[in-house]
Formats: sequence, structure tokens, C-alpha cells
Amino acid sequence: MPTSSTQPNIEISTLPDSYFAPRWYAAYTNANHEKTVAEQLGMREVEYFLPLYASVRRWKDRRVRLQRPLFPGYLFVRLALRDRSRVLHIPGIVHLVSFAGHPVPLQEHDIHAIHSLLNHSDSLEPHVYLQSGRSVRVRRGPLQGLEGIILRRKNKTRFILSFDLIMRSVAVEIDETDLEPSPSAS
Repeated sequence: MPTSSTQPNIEISTLPDSYFAPRWYAAYTNANHEKTVAEQLGMREVEYFLPLYASVRRWKDRRVRLQRPLFPGYLFVRLALRDRSRVLHIPGIVHLVSFAGHPVPLQEHDIHAIHSLLNHSDSLEPHVYLQSGRSVRVRRGPLQGLEGIILRRKNKTRFILSFDLIMRSVAVEIDETDLEPSPSAS
């Protein structure tokens, strides 16, 4: 018996592979909801990554060491696009970072760079997003191969790693002798 439907039949074979392959996406959250959203993702068994850094806050009577989101307003989820509704229905998630209405996956090397920075630096902190400056590449050490921008602040050299998709940057103190001009800058 034929059925009448207003929706066209979409064959699975016509959908792009990216629809089924798990990739990392940046999820934009309501302000100060990153940790709550991360808990919800964990309970729903969705792979996520919420990079945190240590921050010391001074109150009237004491100093408190807090773990704060490295990228305020964002966390990263690894999922196939077909499963995005599992994430978008979580209270506190606004949307996946998109371009022209389509979620844009992060480069795998960006996620590895963030992990590497977190594992090898105690002085990591958020930084104002930079697009221009002297481009450098780390030539040795645990951050070897990463490219970013050099900045000097209070007689210390800082390596700024920018993530264009979410327009956020992080800064880490680094020995200037570990840096070389970036080949992409020439």
C-alpha cells in the first residue's frame, strides 16, 4: 500500500560522511554554565572537553584558588552531527558554533594543542584574541610544532595560541629561545 508523505525520502547514502563521523565541535553556553553543562554531558555519556585553568581570586578575608573555564562561554563536544540533538537539548547550551547555519568542526590538532598546553604549563590563562603580531613556532619542548603569536608582558615572553573558530586565545609563558619565526609568516 503506497503512502503519501510531504517529506522527501532521503537515502542514507546521500548524506555526507561527516554526518556520521564523530568530530569535535565548539558548543556555546549560557554565561557561567560551562561546568553545569559538562556535568549534563557526562551523565548523557557524550564525550566532552572543558579546559580549565587555576585562578586565584581575592576576597575581603581570604584568597581562593578556583578552576575556571579557559574559554569562557565554550566547551567542546565530540559527536556525529546526526546526534547533535542529544547535545542541543541540554539546558545551558545555546548552539554549536556554526557558519551559514551549519556546525563547523574544530581541527583535531587544535584540541591536541589545548591538551598539550594544559599538560605542560602551570601559567596558562585566557588572553584577548589576537589576529596579528609576530608569528612564531615553538621549536622544542612539550609545545613543539605549535604556531602562535609572541607577546612580551612584564619582561616575560608569552606565547599566544589563537583559535579562530571561537575567536578565543590562550597565553602561556615560554622561554624565547624555544621560539623561531613561523614559516607561514614568510
